[in-house]
Amino acid sequence: MLQFEEIVRKVQVSRPGDDLSLLRKAYEFSASEHKTQTRISGEPFVSHPLAVANVLADMKLDVVCLVAGMLHDVVEDTPTTVDRISQEFGPDVARIVEGVTKISRIEFVSPEVQQAENLRKMVLAMVDDIRVVLVKLADRLHNMRTLEHLPPEKRERIARETIEIYAPIAHRLGMGKIRGELEDLAFRHLEPQAFEDVKKAVESRRKV
Repeated sequence: MLQFEEIVRKVQVSRPGDDLSLLRKAYEFSASEHKTQTRISGEPFVSHPLAVANVLADMKLDVVCLVAGMLHDVVEDTPTTVDRISQEFGPDVARIVEGVTKISRIEFVSPEVQQAENLRKMVLAMVDDIRVVLVKLADRLHNMRTLEHLPPEKRERIARETIEIYAPIAHRLGMGKIRGELEDLAFRHLEPQAFEDVKKAVESRRKV
């Protein structure tokens, strides 16, 4: 499992002036609130917020954003309230966590092209801090990286939602690397045979 200190080292390099005490507090808070929960993979649940914060650290985002990433599931999955987050970590973190929670509760049901576009616009319009969308994209990216642990029907639904909603949002925000990985991971689950064929073709070209 990813270790918290690995994230600290990244932030120290990319944002040497940032105060890491709040991030450490958020990690300890998240680990405590999620301590009885596990991922479907069997890993401790805290492995997910750690991974989300790590993606955000790779994006060189500020500590407030990383703190929100570390806490993004506590309102949805534990008794913790937005007010408690605000008291412990400040109003900026609380607003981001609340925004991510609202996006997570939107129902995406096999959208047609126009509906998908409307949903993308709704996601972008319902936030007043772009960090909300960045945390959600990091959350979705880690969930896609671990999608194989879910039942096939749920895998397909999440992969389709990713390719129709979240990958285009990443593209719209100029996040080509995130968009590319989201699309590759979705393709792997939606068209596994075609994905393997493309992968083999690319590998054979590299050997030439």
